[in-house]
Amino acid sequence: MILDLVILVFTLIFIVFCSELFTNGIEWLGQRLQLSEGVVGSVLAAVGTALPETLIPVVALIFFGKQHGAEVGIGAIAGAPFMLSTLTFGLCGISCLLFTRSGRRKPGLEIKKGVIKRDLRFFIAAYILAMAASFLPAQGYWRPVMAVLLVLIYPFYLWKSFAHEGEVGEEPESLYLDRILKLGSKRLRLIVPQIVLGLLGISTGAYFFVETIQNLSDDFHIPPLVLSLIICPVATELPEKINSVLWLRSNKDTLALGNVSGALVFQSCFPVAFGVAFTAWQLDAGTLLSGAVAITFASFYLLMLKFARLEPWHLALGSLAYALTIAAIIHLDLT
Repeated sequence: MILDLVILVFTLIFIVFCSELFTNGIEWLGQRLQLSEGVVGSVLAAVGTALPETLIPVVALIFFGKQHGAEVGIGAIAGAPFMLSTLTFGLCGISCLLFTRSGRRKPGLEIKKGVIKRDLRFFIAAYILAMAASFLPAQGYWRPVMAVLLVLIYPFYLWKSFAHEGEVGEEPESLYLDRILKLGSKRLRLIVPQIVLGLLGISTGAYFFVETIQNLSDDFHIPPLVLSLIICPVATELPEKINSVLWLRSNKDTLALGNVSGALVFQSCFPVAFGVAFTAWQLDAGTLLSGAVAITFASFYLLMLKFARLEPWHLALGSLAYALTIAAIIHLDLT
């Protein structure tokens, strides 16, 4: 058990490192392509930092399907949108309040509302479809059709995102490969290999992470679905949390929140479509509850953006919702 915990910790560190490598490369790709801050945050950075929790269910279902792979996969798929819409947004709000109080940033949120509203609308629509898919008959073509529909939502989202281009964002931190090789170059010949290395590292880390989760579920006699619903998203969403907190400290609010809202759209399309197509997708009460809370809080943020002003304390409420929902899920599992 102790060995499994040690492996889990080192695997998480490795995944976070590779995610940072990937994200740094993605941000430089956006800079080279002269993309706006909204697109870099909601699309490039969001996809990059969403890859760990995306690959974990895929790896679980492909390599561990005969064991608890399906449970780990479904837990990771459902856990990511739930945690992003509650805890991750909540930490953004808390960080903003703390930075404001310490004088490190100005009060309130200065965001491009159109970017965040667009992301939240797409997420809500896609995730409602995902939850509804669990009630569709397992036989026939209904679920494959739903899976295809979920996948097709994302290209439409990309089209809408790129159609509303804005100003190019600030230059990101130095490219990691350039720091190591000291070539003084930010060309695609360095950017693309760094992105590929990050992706390979994330995939390898995801394999060992799933294997360790299964071992720990046996050690502690906790259902793999519950363990993956809680642990997988918290661990693999670390890049989003770290990046968003740093951006908030620098008053880059659109990048910070767009990183999270863009990941929400991605998570509600590709991983969910994979789960709908390749698992039974019979969601239990706890998983359905997490989905309902995710949709509710995304709708709450959208209403604040549309009819009032989204404030940091609105986001901070997500942390409380996350804690209460996790307690309810554990209670449902024990009863």
